[in-house]
Amino acid sequence: MNTLKQGDAVPNFSVNDESGNVVSLSDYKGKKLIVFFYPKASTPGCTAEACNLRDNYKALQDAGYELLGVSADSEKRQSNFKNKYEFPFPLLADEDKTVINAFGVWGLKKFMGREYDGIHRKTFIINEEGIVERVINKVKTKDHAAQILE
Repeated sequence: MNTLKQGDAVPNFSVNDESGNVVSLSDYKGKKLIVFFYPKASTPGCTAEACNLRDNYKALQDAGYELLGVSADSEKRQSNFKNKYEFPFPLLADEDKTVINAFGVWGLKKFMGREYDGIHRKTFIINEEGIVERVINKVKTKDHAAQILE
């Protein structure tokens, strides 16, 4: 797993959001961007994380940030997740793992003694030029916005 680090340029990507709209990194040129990766829509940790970002969305916007959530879920699953919890930000349906691999968040995981490949929960804070300013590796799902704004 070759994860992007602070100072790395983010490779451009284009992938559909939950509504089938194409979203590209270039859409955010000149803006500060938070890209958060989560393993699976509608699971407890992912729901807690996304809801915390939703509840603090105004503070994040006031700090100048745009948000993108990314998982390998289908557009339909992302759409259901977004509608159920009323997320004000796009959720990317990265089924072929274009963005997931570009950021290097796919790799070996361990859970309850089992090893498997999956998405590592990480958040990338990207500046206006598309450069990684900070990577949050240990995401606190219930207090994630505070981690970003600190």
